[in-house]
Amino acid sequence: MAQPTLHDVAARAGVSIKTVSNVLRGVEGRVSARTAARVHQAIEEIDYRPNLSARRLRTGRSQVIALAVPDLGNPYFAEVATAMIGAARKAGYTLLIEETGGDAGAELGAAEHLRDPLIEGVIMSPVDLGGEALAQRTRSMPIVLLGESQPDATGDHVAVDHVAIDNAAASRALTGHLLDQGIRRIAVIGRQDHAPHATATALQRLKGYREALTQRGLPFDEELAPAVPGTHYSKEAGARAAAEILTRGERPEALYCFADVLAIGALRAAHDQGLHAPHDFALAGFDGIDEGRFTIPTLTTIRPDYADMAQQAVSALTERMSTEDPIPPRELRCGWELVVRESTQAAPPSN
Repeated sequence: MAQPTLHDVAARAGVSIKTVSNVLRGVEGRVSARTAARVHQAIEEIDYRPNLSARRLRTGRSQVIALAVPDLGNPYFAEVATAMIGAARKAGYTLLIEETGGDAGAELGAAEHLRDPLIEGVIMSPVDLGGEALAQRTRSMPIVLLGESQPDATGDHVAVDHVAIDNAAASRALTGHLLDQGIRRIAVIGRQDHAPHATATALQRLKGYREALTQRGLPFDEELAPAVPGTHYSKEAGARAAAEILTRGERPEALYCFADVLAIGALRAAHDQGLHAPHDFALAGFDGIDEGRFTIPTLTTIRPDYADMAQQAVSALTERMSTEDPIPPRELRCGWELVVRESTQAAPPSN
């Protein structure tokens, strides 16, 4: 039996082929909700499946892009992926998702996508992939990177865009919030050693923390900022670091974690020692993952505007895909907000 075609869907729904095409591409404003529902119903009834290869032969475009992230088990990247799927759909693209594990070879493979010629462009959150490796790609497709650019990592080797929040400014704001509570001994979990073992994001968050201390006339105490091994943030890493910090010397009045997953791990380590936020110490995270609304206590955090991040990344990528003219590298900023919750609202006074 022949596979259903676009013509079959149009006939079943009583609309034009162009209308069916607009619905499949997710182009907003061209099809009413009622008509779109009728088209989707027809698609289900006849079990139509778009033929991407045929589309590419007909138009020269597949309308397929990819998102490559290091760890889909990290709720932050799950939130990023959800927002990217929505932004891609609104722009008329299908988004494929790939997990790289933060491995440089896997990241380079995702940046080239030699085995998948349908991919027209890539949005990537790299861990180990630098500008030198990007410049050596054998298939130079448009690419947009998520996160701060690493100093001296890309330089003039390759023209890519970076989409990120202003991590230093956000970190200053969060540290300032803790200082406003009368807290002075703020330990940080998430500091990473210098490149290549540190991400630019970690460096910027540490920079903002130190700037906030300086603005209040407070010194930076490296004892309160132990390095977290590796480049992956996780609950386990947060638990290990918190257990060390909370059991040595004078206990800090606050723990500022450079990721919510670190903060959730810190909560567990504190519980194991009979300590609880915010009664025994204030606790703050970063990334605004949904899980933070349901921890006990709920978690104060910096929440990026994921929708804004996704829209800017997809727009930048499609602009690069649609022109042959050179576009210089761009640093694109998306919004963020400080979300104050229970974990810092009853912080202890300074000793």
